[in-house]
Amino acid sequence: MSSGTTSGIRQIHDVGAKALGWLYEHREGFRLEADPSPEAGMLDRFKPLGELALIGKVIFREGVAGSQQSSLAHKLLDHAWHELLGSGTRLLEGQRREPLSPVPLEVYVPFRELGYRQPDLESAIRLNHRLASWAALEVLPVRRLGLSAIERRFGVEPSVPETAALAHTWLARRPEPWTVEGHIGYDITHTVFHLTDWGEKPTGLPADIAEYLALWLPVWLDDWLDLKRWDLLGELLVVDACLPEPTLDPAAWAGFAQAQEPDGAMPVVGGMPEGDEESVFDLVYHPTLVAAFASALAMSRALSDLSADPAPA
Repeated sequence: MSSGTTSGIRQIHDVGAKALGWLYEHREGFRLEADPSPEAGMLDRFKPLGELALIGKVIFREGVAGSQQSSLAHKLLDHAWHELLGSGTRLLEGQRREPLSPVPLEVYVPFRELGYRQPDLESAIRLNHRLASWAALEVLPVRRLGLSAIERRFGVEPSVPETAALAHTWLARRPEPWTVEGHIGYDITHTVFHLTDWGEKPTGLPADIAEYLALWLPVWLDDWLDLKRWDLLGELLVVDACLPEPTLDPAAWAGFAQAQEPDGAMPVVGGMPEGDEESVFDLVYHPTLVAAFASALAMSRALSDLSADPAPA
């Protein structure tokens, strides 16, 4: 193992360890409103908790976290499930208030896959899923692909087959790569996340899409690095780790690591925002979660590549 390889893996590990430490220290930021207004709805603030569960699942699944990271992840998830979600009762309340919303399902599934259960919520989801209106919900193509994937993981028939949902996404058409901008960039990353079950099944990427990404992803990584768009760059680093032959781009990872604050927070773009603690948390929790996600997946791929390399003679 070369010193460059060793330092690169250490850098990737440190990004994830610092990000998880920040998330734990600021866990109170994953707050829910006790009595949200009917106009605002009550489900928007559930989404960060679902994202937290997804990242926790990735960390445990890939098995590259040290004992301290694993302990922090367990504590974060217990806090989110029991203290914030009331062991799932808040999700059940949300499903009853907004029966056509898929958000409770999307938040619940990664928790359930980690061993947290709420039987009444499962019954409510299955009941509402039978409504024709559930399947008729109008959403963007990449969102429909995500809903089909989450329905499959929950154990109900997807409202739209995943292959049919994929066909309508931007990435499935493999358009001109220079037309990619911010919103399309996120559509690309989430299409990959849904196809691979958040990096668990890289073989879920169709060969033509994998080839297209292998060709153009390095260019996009350079672009978003130059623009200092750290949130999207982090998601693209995850996409790289989902490819059959990840590059683990050293320049992109070095820039990503340098953008991270000493305490582990990752800004969305440029430097850290200013404001009160709650406002800053709302702006940086997502790129910080993404940093933990990218680190876990890239670490796993890097170590797998090392173990697969023949020992020098």
